[in-house]
Amino acid sequence: MRVVPTDLPGVVVIEPVVHRDARGFFFESYHLEKYREVGIAGPFEQDNHSRSVRRTIRGLHLQAGRYAQGKLVCVIQGEIFDVAVDVRRGSPTFGRWVGMTLSADSFRQCYIPSGFAHGFAVLSDIAEVEYKCTAPYDPASEIGIAWNDPALAIAWPIDTPILSARDEHHPPLAALSGRLPVYDGTGL
Repeated sequence: MRVVPTDLPGVVVIEPVVHRDARGFFFESYHLEKYREVGIAGPFEQDNHSRSVRRTIRGLHLQAGRYAQGKLVCVIQGEIFDVAVDVRRGSPTFGRWVGMTLSADSFRQCYIPSGFAHGFAVLSDIAEVEYKCTAPYDPASEIGIAWNDPALAIAWPIDTPILSARDEHHPPLAALSGRLPVYDGTGL
């Protein structure tokens, strides 16, 4: 597998080796030791699977505190624009974001460490997304940030998204400063 760094320390794109032949394809979507060797230690405690229609934006979400989550994201069907935002107070990259296209055809994955908000926009008619999480879902630890926060200026490829009622009403990042994780100086 090949690991491609992004402009945000700790956020990486994984390009697995895909073996194709007349029958189809095979690849390792996760291998504990190989991922650990490139800094994705886990352990992963929960897997999630979502299905969304074109123009859906899910996010921006994160969990902080005891149940802070790192996420390993991959697309099973379709294509998405995946986004990670550094929301760690005191981080040199606080408020910066990176976005990348992930698709079932490319097999690319994105690892988003804890301390980063995550969201995605669906570019295909349907997208199914699976992601491994380093902690279980805990509603009390969850933080939502406005997908269209002007201070973040995320260049979403969708102008009029389909949002959940919850995602429509998240506050901007500046309103959440007391709830955000603190940068520990490690860059991860």
